[in-house]
Amino acid sequence: MLTALVALSLVVAACGDDDDDSGGATETTAAAGGTETTAAAGAAAGGSVDGVLKIGTLLPQTGGLAILGPPMIEGVRMALRDINAAGGILGKDVAVVETDDGTNVDVAGAAVDQLLNADQVDAIVGAAGSSITLAVIDRITGAQRIECSPSNTGASFTTYDDGGYYFRTAPPDSLQGPALANVVVEDGHSNIVLIGQATEYGEGFVGFLDEALTAAGATVAATIVYDPAATSFDAEVQQIVDADPDAVVLISYAEGIPIIQAMIEQGVGPDTVGLYIADGLASGTLGEKIDPANPGVAAGIRGTQPSAAPENGAAFFPDAFAEFAPDIDVIYSGHAYDCVAVIALAAAVAGTDDPVAIQAEMNGVTSGGEKCDTVAAC
Repeated sequence: MLTALVALSLVVAACGDDDDDSGGATETTAAAGGTETTAAAGAAAGGSVDGVLKIGTLLPQTGGLAILGPPMIEGVRMALRDINAAGGILGKDVAVVETDDGTNVDVAGAAVDQLLNADQVDAIVGAAGSSITLAVIDRITGAQRIECSPSNTGASFTTYDDGGYYFRTAPPDSLQGPALANVVVEDGHSNIVLIGQATEYGEGFVGFLDEALTAAGATVAATIVYDPAATSFDAEVQQIVDADPDAVVLISYAEGIPIIQAMIEQGVGPDTVGLYIADGLASGTLGEKIDPANPGVAAGIRGTQPSAAPENGAAFFPDAFAEFAPDIDVIYSGHAYDCVAVIALAAAVAGTDDPVAIQAEMNGVTSGGEKCDTVAAC
């Protein structure tokens, strides 16, 4: 079950052009050490500098990643509660406009247009999926608005030319892939099938898995890439059967559920082979989604996901989030919280809601200075 997921205690900085996947802070924010910063409050390109920090959310309420939407949406709401309870930013409450990225490039594109033009937000939290962000990042950063994703893990963002306006609080697949490979090998598996969706997320993750598994001495019996919009995955599952593996690693979004159902039907479910998943399918109710009449069918499924409370982070966060949003999965909730907190703290240091000034302070409030664990303390 997903309660057995191996958590990744990774430390990853928010990253723009100067992304360095080796430092920073996750699940905690750091004050800027009292540095006094003066920033011109000139009008951001196409934006509205009116003294009110306005944040838009571009997170999945529908589509293949809707399974991960609630934790991120509630993480944003919790951060707004805490920030505004602490006095807001620039003496006013932080405002939010929520939209759906739909796990779909067209839906996300329309939402971005709304956020940038009609709502004139200063920053956007999202999108969730790496492929969705790739479709809209130029539009957001080109308008000189801040984009912070709590869940983009695609390795390509590490060096993406975003003009300094793109950030993320999630660890990239180049870190999670080897971590998941270690789990598979340590469990004693040596003949493994890799199956992933034909996206930046799926193909990139599978590539890192292949490299790490091979380096560990395991055999990759087959690598299967599939169309996540397909209506049947019987052919792909037959390829798994033909490869006769002792383990299968599935890198998917919600379409992984019918894939697992087909695997069970064809005799290669988690009761017969080791089955591993990653963050895109992580859910505490995965068993119920696979078989509502027999949730125990997911017993034995293991995998990895970014930790909600890494060792150097805010250990209290999972319990605090559970109190704020009962019965909601915790995955990426803290990462969404951090996006909002870092944007707000950067605006406080900049002394303006101008995105041009805020983005210049984003990395600074996540490293150096005096470490603090709550928005109020920061």
